[in-house]
Amino acid sequence: MTAQTQRIRPPRRSRSARHEERAAYGFIAPNMVLLTVFVLVPLVGAFVVSFQRTNGFGAAEWIGLDNYRRLLGDALFWRALLNTVLFTVLVTPISMGLGLLAALLLDSVLPARGVFRSVLITPMAVSGVATALIGVLVFDQNSGVLDALLGLVGITPVQWQSDPAAAFASVVLVTIWWRVGFNMLIYLAGLQGIGPELPEAAMLDGAGWSRRLRSVTVPLLGSSTFFLTVLNVIYSFQVFDIVFVLTGGGPRNATSVLVTYAYDTGFVTRDQGYAAAIGMVLLLMAVVFAIAQWRGSRNRDLAG
Repeated sequence: MTAQTQRIRPPRRSRSARHEERAAYGFIAPNMVLLTVFVLVPLVGAFVVSFQRTNGFGAAEWIGLDNYRRLLGDALFWRALLNTVLFTVLVTPISMGLGLLAALLLDSVLPARGVFRSVLITPMAVSGVATALIGVLVFDQNSGVLDALLGLVGITPVQWQSDPAAAFASVVLVTIWWRVGFNMLIYLAGLQGIGPELPEAAMLDGAGWSRRLRSVTVPLLGSSTFFLTVLNVIYSFQVFDIVFVLTGGGPRNATSVLVTYAYDTGFVTRDQGYAAAIGMVLLLMAVVFAIAQWRGSRNRDLAG
């Protein structure tokens, strides 16, 4: 055996390294089993069902791509898709912007920061259903707190459940209130990981607060922004509980989103093959966005 062959051969791992590798696989094995059983297997099952006509009982009929062709001419599907996109475009930047603003305030010398932090984080401690029930107490057009307050100051009460625009606005407002605390927490962690050297250097160069925010703070929070953008967009694609409890998709499908439409199709009208096709479209949208966002972030990092 030549010296060159010996150099090419990879070094043998020690016994302790092999033990550590087996231990690592042992630690992640339970999570992988749960992921396979409760995520991957149902996902494959839904993909298969999307090519069938079935109501969930009895034998299913294989119809190929008919469910996907049906989507193209379904006005309710396109309405739900438009509502989902509009909901995402509104909720994601507003909740992230408010979260960043709150994080900047809590990272400064704001008095009673602990109290404000607890107030903003509180919605994270309750479920989406509980949040939506609180929204019902606020936005109910017959006995809601908000309309009562508007009446006290002489403003005509808003028909939150009857007016399509108002109903959609109520869903957006409740969701933003629910998401701001989480966004604030991630941004606050990112701000506390930024060293004081660069902001201080920019201040010595004469940069004001807004210039330091644009040129130093926001770029250094790029990883937090990327993480929150992907998470918020995917959540917005999958929103269900707040819409279902607050408006039920009404009035006149004004707040119907893809998940609520898939739910109604699969469990109310029992057209589960078509509902699975809607779910596959939703999954494809989320995957395409995540890949595009990752590639864009990666290209910016390489360019920088």
